[in-house]
Amino acid sequence: MGQRFYRLELTAAENAYVSVTAVPKADTAVSYADGVEVSVQDSDGNNCSPLDAEEARFGSSESPRPITATAARRAGPGEKSCTGAGTYYVLVERTRSSGTVRSTTAQEDWDLELHVASEPVLRAGGATATAPPRAWHSASPVPPSGERTPREGGTSFNDARGLEKGVWGTGIEPGETLFYRVPVDWGQQLSVSAELGSMSGSGVGSGAAGIGPGRDRGYVSSALVTSLHNPVRAEIEDTDTAYDGKQKSASLDPLPPVAYENRFSLTDEVAAMRFAGWYYVSVHLSPDVAEKFGKAPLDLTLRVDVDGSPRPGPAYAGAHRPADDFGVSERDAEAAQRGETAGAVNGAGGSSGGRDDELMAVIAAGGIGTGVVLLGILAVWTLVARRRAGAAAGFGPPQEW
Repeated sequence: MGQRFYRLELTAAENAYVSVTAVPKADTAVSYADGVEVSVQDSDGNNCSPLDAEEARFGSSESPRPITATAARRAGPGEKSCTGAGTYYVLVERTRSSGTVRSTTAQEDWDLELHVASEPVLRAGGATATAPPRAWHSASPVPPSGERTPREGGTSFNDARGLEKGVWGTGIEPGETLFYRVPVDWGQQLSVSAELGSMSGSGVGSGAAGIGPGRDRGYVSSALVTSLHNPVRAEIEDTDTAYDGKQKSASLDPLPPVAYENRFSLTDEVAAMRFAGWYYVSVHLSPDVAEKFGKAPLDLTLRVDVDGSPRPGPAYAGAHRPADDFGVSERDAEAAQRGETAGAVNGAGGSSGGRDDELMAVIAAGGIGTGVVLLGILAVWTLVARRRAGAAAGFGPPQEW
């Protein structure tokens, strides 16, 4: 079983969220139960909360693609474990299915992307909700209509392409995963649906030799996997749909408006809608599609709706880190309209947090392989500092948060 440890220095007044994205190579064989697990532990090795040890698995698609698990150390009134300031540890484990396991699954390493975010507690004396909203508009929304606007996707969370309300389209190749991000402010309600084009309408004839009208075109279960993640990259929900050569669509379940008090819900999907900021949509097309229908890309359409007017957010006692991940600014709205990536926004010096906040985001922390017991206790900020410095020497000591 592969393991890695990382160290966090936390104050007593911040919620810390650690997401781990496992990225296997495109030709890696994975099974239903293969995945990655992450937990935050105190100095005695106790999980900060059993509920905060999360795992992600490839599931029924059994398709190699980025999968993300997120764990947290929570602060504030009512929390009884991991409440003090000090050193905490992040344990990342690679999990495997029991019983029959494809041999290649156990042999190949996966790359990792780590992301760490800090949310301050609320200001003392401010109004604090302790229960989720009792009612919200939970009917299935009507997807936006009209002509679609071309917009290519990114390859990971770190270069996800911005979207605003509307209809968007691109081509997606078998085995490919595309990432997008949508700014959603306090009080706004997000809905997303994805559509895969038909063989006749996608211009893929050259990649599907021998498939003609009236013939059996085959069938791929879990062909298109659509996932939604919140600003700290915690998965909210996902959906998959089969493909038989005809156009198919899949919509994510209705979600509540973004609200601080959603975190008190016992429903995971509702609790995840707890921050204002960038929400991420990833779409994966199974490589099995190539075997049935050819390697040429299929048409992908995303219908994105952001309903409601922004409302004032809660009164936090400090600043989020990275600041870019939380809240929605005019600059964020412009970035979504133009389809900018996070790198493009920050490279232009646009967002308020600046790249110093990137010390909180480990962009590519190397691989995690089987048979590795412990690679070392490393400070996450050191890893990103090295990546930012490149081959240059002499960068300062690790910054703590």
